[in-house]
Amino acid sequence: MQFNLVFIASALLAVAAPVLGADFVWFSGAGCTGSVIATSPGVTTNECVWLTNGGSAKSISYSGVPNHAFFYESGGAHDVCSNGATITTGAGSGCATGPTGFNLESFSFN
Repeated sequence: MQFNLVFIASALLAVAAPVLGADFVWFSGAGCTGSVIATSPGVTTNECVWLTNGGSAKSISYSGVPNHAFFYESGGAHDVCSNGATITTGAGSGCATGPTGFNLESFSFN
């Protein structure tokens, strides 16, 4: 009976994991260093996220991404997840840093 209970609990966690969303942290420095500007916990897939104050970050860390994360640079053409991602990453966890001379302004993932 104990094996069945553990198996059922593990199966429920595996099914619930994608629903929990991914976590993102905005940093003032490259390579996810410097001060934390904002946190975006529990983001759901295909949701565009940006800072409400019109701000941006030099880098953004991510965890819990099932497929790809898409990061968009600040300024004009790419604002609010538009006109193609500047950086595309794979699944899992990592850190995205804006290209030289640019910060990151928004992101989404799938």
